[in-house]
Amino acid sequence: MSTTVTDEQIQALAATAKPFSLAVLRWGPRRSTDGAEAIEREHQRRMVSLRADGVIAVLCPVASDTMAGVAVMTVPVEEAQAIMAEDPCVRAGMISCEIHQCHGFPGDTIPA
Repeated sequence: MSTTVTDEQIQALAATAKPFSLAVLRWGPRRSTDGAEAIEREHQRRMVSLRADGVIAVLCPVASDTMAGVAVMTVPVEEAQAIMAEDPCVRAGMISCEIHQCHGFPGDTIPA
């Protein structure tokens, strides 16, 4: 670490924190079920649509045999749980999803 951060800077940043929901998606036991490609395509379409609608602020697919991805969602935990329960891959048992409350800082971005 080369940047020195003061306690005051930490407190000022913490004061700007906003609540979000973090969706953690893991591959499930039915990942390779019949028709999996089509189901996964619908999952992808839905996730990108939720991103376009502002329900997902950050969408991060993960290249892994165990983890499918993470998404920072702009809705409360209960709403995020309901949204993800209707996901095609979740419904098919291809992906399991955990939702966690988290906080983020306005203006944080993924570099271009």
